[in-house]
Amino acid sequence: MDRFFRTSLFGGKVIISMDNELNMEMAKTNRTPGITKSIARLFGEDNNLFLQSTESHKHVRNLTVQMLGSQSLKLRIMENIDLLTRTHMEEGARDGSLDVKETTSKILIECLAKKVMGEMEPEAAKKLALCWRYFPSGWFRLPFNLPGIGVYNMMKARKRMKTLLKEEVLKKREAGEEFGEFSKIIFGEKEGEKETMSMKNVIEYIYTFFVIANETTPRILAATVKFISENPKVMQELQREHAMIFENKSEEAGLTWEDYKSMTFTNMVINESLRISTTVPVILRKPDHDTKVGDYTIPAGWNFMGYPSAHFDPTKYEDPLEFNPWRWKGNDLDAIVSTNYIPFGAGPRLCVGAYFAKLLMAIFIHHLCRYRWSMKAEVTVTRSYMLMFPRGCDVQISKDTQEHDSDG
Repeated sequence: MDRFFRTSLFGGKVIISMDNELNMEMAKTNRTPGITKSIARLFGEDNNLFLQSTESHKHVRNLTVQMLGSQSLKLRIMENIDLLTRTHMEEGARDGSLDVKETTSKILIECLAKKVMGEMEPEAAKKLALCWRYFPSGWFRLPFNLPGIGVYNMMKARKRMKTLLKEEVLKKREAGEEFGEFSKIIFGEKEGEKETMSMKNVIEYIYTFFVIANETTPRILAATVKFISENPKVMQELQREHAMIFENKSEEAGLTWEDYKSMTFTNMVINESLRISTTVPVILRKPDHDTKVGDYTIPAGWNFMGYPSAHFDPTKYEDPLEFNPWRWKGNDLDAIVSTNYIPFGAGPRLCVGAYFAKLLMAIFIHHLCRYRWSMKAEVTVTRSYMLMFPRGCDVQISKDTQEHDSDG
């Protein structure tokens, strides 16, 4: 029973668990997320995405699946991500340097903002992009809303962004302007004159949607590029795989869904990176009833934090601290959760943006393989709940492409 213990953290009582079976059981049987006070304040203490009934959660989850499920990715999103990634990569190559996390963030926000908000005036789009700079990096902080403290800065950033989103939504509605193609999904089909989602909940949903997407995928992708840069054999195999895709199309042609599904080794790399770095490194739950575990009881109302220790269990993964994409050969690369693999959480609150994140990462890696690049030696990765890059995550990149090398 030494694989879990109780303590006090972030102003509340917490159970810390490194027991894989217990983590999965808690994830599957408890729907209420164990949100700390600082996270609750970041997203809103009445946020319908986190603190909601089972039925409300199902509704919100269905909305997100409609936008980010595999069919939507194939029909609505892939082309946009491909074009945006190509554009930002070309800009980086002209400058000779590219910040992976910041570039991914731009791609995400530009893609999602257009899909949700539609065409925006340049000044409004610029303000929305700048909002992210005001968000502090750490989510787990002391929950005191005092000037100069992280939570205070988060609250200011939250208010600034929600105000901007509300102004844009109201302005577009009053002017009769079109929103993005996701707007009908978010606002819901009209039932007479009544919409299925209130304006307050719409703003809350869009805000939460943007924050979660921007705080997870860019960090994981930056860590993935770091892993690749440190493993020449991995980089060589990626270049070989993507060269085959380049050879079968003109330079201007965009990626197809079939191209993406052919990126077998790329998805092995992504799976291995997710195993080591993990999008959200802990399962957060708050049980609504006492849970018996052997001779112990997990009290109702306590926050439960389950760490995916199975990812580093040598009985599950040989040499678990080694970055080895080949360990995934022959596995189902579309699977996003199993008993020993939970990079996107588990249970009813499994991350619905998982396939979107993997698609974006694969497309980014594809375009990166067009260039000669290397990550700057000073780049380091740490973790403070989220992955952190205290010295940035820049790559040196040039137009001297892999295709040019093969021609020479």
